[in-house]
Amino acid sequence: MLISLHVKNLALISETEVTFGEGLNILSGETGAGKSIIIGSINLALGARADKDMIRTGADYALVELVFQVTDDAMRQEINTLEIPVEEDGIIIIQRKIQPGRNLFKICGETVTAKQIKALSELLIDIHGQHEHQSLLYKKNHMEILDSFAGEELAVIKADLREKYQMYVKLKKELAEFCMDDGAKAKELSLAEFEYQEIEEAGLTAGEDEDIERDYRKMANSRQIVEAADKAYQLTGNGEQSAADAVGYAVRELRSVESYDDRAQELADELENIEALLSDFNREIAEYMADMEFDGEQFNQMEERLNLLNHLKRKYGDSIQAVLQYQAQLGEKIERLNNADTYKAQLETKLTEIQTKLKSLCQKASKVRGKEAAKLEKDMIAALTDLNFLDVGFEIQVRKKEEMSADGYDDVEFMISTNPGEPLKSLGNVASGGELSRIMLAIKTVLASRDRIPTMIFDEIDTGISGKTAWKVSEKLGHLSQSHQIICITHLPQIAAMSDNHYKIAKQAVDSKTVTDIMQLDEKETVDELARMLGSDEITDTVRENARELIATAQKKKACYCSDRK
Repeated sequence: MLISLHVKNLALISETEVTFGEGLNILSGETGAGKSIIIGSINLALGARADKDMIRTGADYALVELVFQVTDDAMRQEINTLEIPVEEDGIIIIQRKIQPGRNLFKICGETVTAKQIKALSELLIDIHGQHEHQSLLYKKNHMEILDSFAGEELAVIKADLREKYQMYVKLKKELAEFCMDDGAKAKELSLAEFEYQEIEEAGLTAGEDEDIERDYRKMANSRQIVEAADKAYQLTGNGEQSAADAVGYAVRELRSVESYDDRAQELADELENIEALLSDFNREIAEYMADMEFDGEQFNQMEERLNLLNHLKRKYGDSIQAVLQYQAQLGEKIERLNNADTYKAQLETKLTEIQTKLKSLCQKASKVRGKEAAKLEKDMIAALTDLNFLDVGFEIQVRKKEEMSADGYDDVEFMISTNPGEPLKSLGNVASGGELSRIMLAIKTVLASRDRIPTMIFDEIDTGISGKTAWKVSEKLGHLSQSHQIICITHLPQIAAMSDNHYKIAKQAVDSKTVTDIMQLDEKETVDELARMLGSDEITDTVRENARELIATAQKKKACYCSDRK
């Protein structure tokens, strides 16, 4: 579950921290108070796109920190496979620091990639944004929902299916090389032979470009090298007042007094060693300069070779190794084109075999989808009925497409009827905004029974609903919070009344700057906040009593859920 959120220097937030609890966590506040910033900050920590304009005015950086605790052993093992650090007590601390031109992700103090953050977040949290329910309008998302519901059985088949489909596509591409007329085939063969011969004549050796570049750079700068070496030679032993002369003089001075003190003798011995080292150094640097003679012919040959190597790398690869690999591929291509009929027959046989396996996997996937679609239909109707769809029809159509893909050959579409006597129609053509939000909640509720994601966030799931329907949504969230940690932003008092923990988001002026803050409410403050949400201009005792009644009603319903679970 998500234990805490810490935000600093982000948009209107100077610095705030909130600790979440188990069950249903409600976030409320006036319109424009900055509720979306709170959910947005969680998204940012989990890898959402960040912009430097998000950094609070006057600050150098923005920081978001999430603290999760994982108690499920199976999930901890799955996280370990991602090579992500987890504390012994299951604590996972995710940090994101946003700076102009740079973003830094850390997990438990170790720097990680955005890809690792995304993989981890998919295990820990499911965030349902304000507009996510609109995704139900697109048929392509219906298959993802059904496949998610189908779980591991279908996931295993799909993994095999994707692998076979990639092989199928590759074989079709290879076969296309042989489906050309003789003229095109001759042209392809001529080009391949020319390129192969061009590389062959170069007589390449892996890594030679690096060796030649190093020698070329040395020779091209030989004058500067010799001048620098000569200065070093003069300063250390062959010039006026050189280091060697000074050290030799120092040795003689110490030797003149060494008989008076053993320590003076030791120092004279050390200095004599230094004198010897300087002498060796001068001999070596003299030899180094002698070897630095410039050979114009050798330099020109080296330059020509480098030009040839760079030309081949520009055409065939970014390194000599890549060029040689490309040549090997050309050799295989020439072999195939020279024996086109044989290779074509072999590819056609392989393609037929992979098509047969692919069709078998498509059939298996379709069979599982059909079976799971029937279960999902039943669960969805029950969930939708709980959400005040009084006479709802819901059907999942699994149709066969002409072409196979990495997902199989199924076309999945959700069909719904929300009024008595109306025929089933595509979900995108029937549902209103308020209905879509409830349908998405039903989907999340049904899927939650099959997944292990511990935390779910709903940002304004109450869009377009009121009255009795609002109570139904509240009950569904309350029921869902018995098995998951729920964090929910809402404007509706019916939903807020169901809370286990209530937080208020407020905007205020501090030192002539607007600041958004979040605070956990106690029992009395929760009553006052519900009274405000009931729409009263003035919070009177009567309005507070109405708020208390809402809370009492919600708690009775929640007690029933707890009793049912036991």
